[in-house]
Amino acid sequence: MDSPSSALASAARPHEVAVLALPGVVAFELATPSRIFESAHEPDTAPRYRVRTCSLDGGPVETGSDFRVQVDHGPELLTEADTVVVPASFELGPVFAEGRLTPELEHALGLVRPGTRMVSICTGSFVLAAAGLLDGRRATTHWRYTESFRRLFPQVLLDPDVLFTDDGDVLTSGGVAAGLDLCLHIVRRDHGAAVANHVARRCVVAPWREGGQAQYVEAAVPEPGTSGTSPARAYALEHLAEDLTLGLLAERCGMSVRTFTRRFREETGQSPVQWLVVQRVHRARRLLEQGELTVDRIAHEVGFGSAAGLRQHMHSVLGVSPTTYRRTFRAVG
Repeated sequence: MDSPSSALASAARPHEVAVLALPGVVAFELATPSRIFESAHEPDTAPRYRVRTCSLDGGPVETGSDFRVQVDHGPELLTEADTVVVPASFELGPVFAEGRLTPELEHALGLVRPGTRMVSICTGSFVLAAAGLLDGRRATTHWRYTESFRRLFPQVLLDPDVLFTDDGDVLTSGGVAAGLDLCLHIVRRDHGAAVANHVARRCVVAPWREGGQAQYVEAAVPEPGTSGTSPARAYALEHLAEDLTLGLLAERCGMSVRTFTRRFREETGQSPVQWLVVQRVHRARRLLEQGELTVDRIAHEVGFGSAAGLRQHMHSVLGVSPTTYRRTFRAVG
């Protein structure tokens, strides 16, 4: 199989990118490859990429917005592609409900040449997974759909926390703007950081974003209830600043530490220590977004004891430091 780099554009031929517009395609993601890849050259230089869009039948495609797009190519365009991009779409019932391709989509993907680089944006990863292209490989998708993805495609090594994954000739991105990050990464991989930085400046986007999708996941407030280990979780949420030992939490439920630890994992999918770290990080997120407290004070308020402890745990859970998180989200909180 040819490596993706062997298919890069020469001086005489640009790298051919085919974007597959599926019914219900999300307009933003559909336009992302064209905007990024076509910005990778100056007007007086030969284009590095040529981006063209195709549909399953060569006809117009209804988008997820209040308009349709006129597409000039049918699936035969995929036979010419060096890179195929599948943006998000929300009207592919069998793919999202059963993890299988429609006959039309299966036919279209069957036209792709071996060795072609395959790229998905957002829930486009469901299509690549249904085609078997992600089996045993690392991939990601929009954080809202990770549970559905895991249920349908347990053979895929899903990493829901990152903005994008690169597994050589198969690349996937998380939701919406993460497609920008992935396309910039492809330009960087193909032509170097200088070209990618030039594209980022032209498009007025960050050439590289710190962290991953975890920092964008809405931090839901748990509803502990009254059974099992729920009383311990309710108590912990009210006393996060305190020293919450396993013995103390088990006592709240009238259990031994061993029984409590086993029941806790059965009910939450996490150990008590892991759960506490995540809850403390979520509380810290809210304080960073909303208040004026220093990082050191927030660390004590949520039970991490020091700014260093907060930085360590925020980086392990979210991939960013407290200062970076505050800078990103405080203005929009």
